[in-house]
Amino acid sequence: MLNEFGQPIGHPVDWTPRPPVEPITLVGEHCRLEPWSGAHLEDLYDAAVRRSPASLWTYLATPPLDEPAGLGAWLDGLAADPGAVPLTICRPDGRAVGTASYLRLDHANGSVEVGAIALAAELQRTRAATEAMYLMMRHAFDDLGYRRYEWKCDSCNGPSRAAAQRLGFTYEGTHRNAVVYKARNRDTDWFSITGEEWPAVRDRLETWLAPENFDEDGRQRAPLRRP
Repeated sequence: MLNEFGQPIGHPVDWTPRPPVEPITLVGEHCRLEPWSGAHLEDLYDAAVRRSPASLWTYLATPPLDEPAGLGAWLDGLAADPGAVPLTICRPDGRAVGTASYLRLDHANGSVEVGAIALAAELQRTRAATEAMYLMMRHAFDDLGYRRYEWKCDSCNGPSRAAAQRLGFTYEGTHRNAVVYKARNRDTDWFSITGEEWPAVRDRLETWLAPENFDEDGRQRAPLRRP
């Protein structure tokens, strides 16, 4: 569009600020997400530190994790940040096996990031892991009416880049020399899903998660791939 001065401008948006993201419990068939609490710490530390490879934590800026207090301090720090809402990913029975957070909360513009994701080895490559990401997206878009959902990762983190693309995020570019953490540089890859893209992404995720997409041994019949 052109304004009265002949300058190109963005298309009009009928928009009012949306509600802020608040701590919330999100319940699915294979997992539930609960607001982070110290009550989750022992189970989470056991699953994600004691019984998972140390490589799980390479790309996360945590304190030392040689004892549970380090993990608790990291999540408590996120909970104290007004721009973050850390959630614990639990099995249906309530045992904590991972964590993910809403970050960079901007309810005025309807934008939020998912990050600080740590999935215990037992949770990785499972329906529960994908369902957890779906539940967080659905809450942001369908419940709160947000218009942008972000994913960012170290550009060296190949599995995170692949996960973003598998889930339906679009690569937007790399911010070079973006962060210093663990005494090393991080170039940050940016991905997003917009409100206009969400219905198609939601349909793909729901089709993949449907019971009929899995055989009696729990193996997927059709993989989740970006079109």
